[in-house]
Amino acid sequence: MNTNTKNGSLSTRARAVALAAGRGFVLALVSLPGAVLGFTLSLLSIALVPIGIGLVTTPWVLTGVRAFADWRRVLAAQWAGVRIASAYRPIAGDAKPWTRTYAMLRDPATWRDLRWLQVDMTAGHITALLPAVLLFYPLEGFAVAAGLWRPLSEFGGYWYGFVHVTDQGSALGAGVLAAAILALAFPLAPRLLTVHFRLTKAVLGASQGELAERVRVLTETRRDAVDTSAAELRRIERDLHDGAQARLVAMGMDLGTIEMLLDKDPAKAKQLLAQTRQSSVDALAELRDLVRGIHPPVLAERGLGDAVRALALRMPLPTEVNVELAGRADAPVESAAYFAVSEVLTNAVKHSGADRIWIDLHHVEEADGMLRITVTDNGKGGAVIGAGSGLAGVERRLGTFDGVLAVSSPAGGPTMVTMEIPCALS
Repeated sequence: MNTNTKNGSLSTRARAVALAAGRGFVLALVSLPGAVLGFTLSLLSIALVPIGIGLVTTPWVLTGVRAFADWRRVLAAQWAGVRIASAYRPIAGDAKPWTRTYAMLRDPATWRDLRWLQVDMTAGHITALLPAVLLFYPLEGFAVAAGLWRPLSEFGGYWYGFVHVTDQGSALGAGVLAAAILALAFPLAPRLLTVHFRLTKAVLGASQGELAERVRVLTETRRDAVDTSAAELRRIERDLHDGAQARLVAMGMDLGTIEMLLDKDPAKAKQLLAQTRQSSVDALAELRDLVRGIHPPVLAERGLGDAVRALALRMPLPTEVNVELAGRADAPVESAAYFAVSEVLTNAVKHSGADRIWIDLHHVEEADGMLRITVTDNGKGGAVIGAGSGLAGVERRLGTFDGVLAVSSPAGGPTMVTMEIPCALS
């Protein structure tokens, strides 16, 4: 029983060592050229920014570097249980190249990535390779002890570590050294792989200041969401009190009057019945509008694409809708996106002077996914995100879900409003 337990434990440790060595070797093999290429292209692209070429190339290069860094974050979590925080500032996907370049170069995470690439191609490469060295280097020592030293002795001997192998005795010494290194591999190899990822975390992980800033932004967006929800509840209460509730009270009074007039003045009672019926129709219409303003039934039943199509049909301007969604987002995301589109369309109708609107909805399969919505009109342009504007409200609504809003609206038009919300589709 004890022998079986020991054999099982030894087998488990051997698998752990082999796994750490294999992962470290693959990591060292891939990370060195990746880090060198990423760092070189980044420096070259940033250096070309003043002459304009870098404005186009830098966003692509830095996006690749971020993808490489995110891949390392995933490996750190899966292979060593090391969580490395990411704090990239959100950037609208449809922003102009110079805007993306400026935003990325202002992001502290960009320069942290570049520092990490330098560490990854030096100390990071060595720490990734060490688990494989501890496992595979002893094999060479055993081969030397088994007789490989003989053909090598023709060249004046062979150095294995600090052992100069010239005869069978020194070859056995190399074998002993190989056994000692292999013994060290069992406790050290998995730990060295963890050391590699801890080194990665020390350089690549977001600083406390950045995480605090991230928490501050999230706190503000959540507070805006709570304020918006409270204002929405007050609006619903006001609409019910001043609209449907008032009509229902009036209908109750009319019905009481009708009861008294049925015998005395049937004609008048019939007239009041007609008015009461119309009041009930009006009250029902107001309740439907109120419900539609809270959560449109078509959104719950058919999803965001059909809800936006229905919204476009009610627009006074010709509106084209293109939807490419392979599934449905979570209900809160769909609701936020729907009302954001509704607000942008309302702004376009009121202020743009456009005679046509285009809406595009699609899902970008990047990382966990991104819902991207673009609303374009051929109006006079000049739209800005400012305090008190409808677009500022849209930005706050999207911020609740870590979404971003970008507006391109030069004088003379056209105006393009891009909204992005991180989400996965079911």
